[in-house]
Formats: sequence, structure tokens, C-alpha cells
Amino acid sequence: MAESEQSFVLRRANALIGEGRAHQRRGELERAIELYDKSLAVLPTAEGYTYRAWARAEGHDYQAAIGDCCAAIAVDPTLGNPYNDIGSYLVKLGRVDEAIGWLERAKVAERYDTRHFPFINLGRVFAVRGQLHRAIAEFEEALRLCPTDQSCARVLAALRAALN
Repeated sequence: MAESEQSFVLRRANALIGEGRAHQRRGELERAIELYDKSLAVLPTAEGYTYRAWARAEGHDYQAAIGDCCAAIAVDPTLGNPYNDIGSYLVKLGRVDEAIGWLERAKVAERYDTRHFPFINLGRVFAVRGQLHRAIAEFEEALRLCPTDQSCARVLAALRAALN
């Protein structure tokens, strides 16, 4: 495939993802998933699988969402979002112990725009397990990575207060 054709295919796949995201923001999950499916038919990308997983998870289909995240990782193992998302879906399924490894992998992923998310998710896991010192350490790192996250700052303050 020529470079200009590759560029066109990638632009088309990304445009379909953008349309899907717009529908997802409006709560139109079925339409969003259809558009993510179309994007993946044009070009299977880690982002396409990850967004479809997110839409499926919003519809509480966590098993399908986990499958999509695994597909995203197979396409691009450097993208952090699907590791974090698998961890958060496993937590929702009550499989907390399994979630920890996925969240730890998300923390060190090479490509991740919202790097503080797995720290927040791990902090929540440790807080629920009563491991407050570990929870605090995770939230401190999340806040270091994203100092403007006020909800993270509030949780961190509450965890510190719980120790006293």
C-alpha cells in the first residue's frame, strides 16, 4: 500500500472513531459501537478497539470490553489505556486480585496520555482492601502526574485523615 493510501486509510479509521465518540458522548452506545466496528473494518487500531471496549463497558458488557482491550494490546502493546481499562473492568466484575497486574502494566506503558489513571485505580483497590499506606502512595503519584486533579487530592486527604 502506498504511503498516501495508508494515510487516507488511517484518517478514515480515525474519522469513524471520532464519529463514534460523538455518539458515545450522547449516550448512543449502539451507534457508537457500529462506528467503531466500521473503523476497525477499515483499519484495526489499538484506539479503535479501546474505544469500542469503553462503549461496551458503558453498556455493562465487561467481558466483551476485556476482549476488545486484549485485541488493542495485540495491535499495539505500547498503548497504556487498554491495560488500565482491563484492570478497571475486572474490579467492576469483583476480580480485584486479577486487576492489580493489569493496572501495574498500565503504569509503565510507553504510550499513555492519562498516565495518572492506573495510579488512581490502584489507589482505590488498595483503599478497599484496607491497605491505606499503599493507597496513599498510589494517589500521591497520581497527583504528582496530574496536579490539577482535585478529586484525587480530596481522596488523598481523606485517606491521610483515616490514618490519624
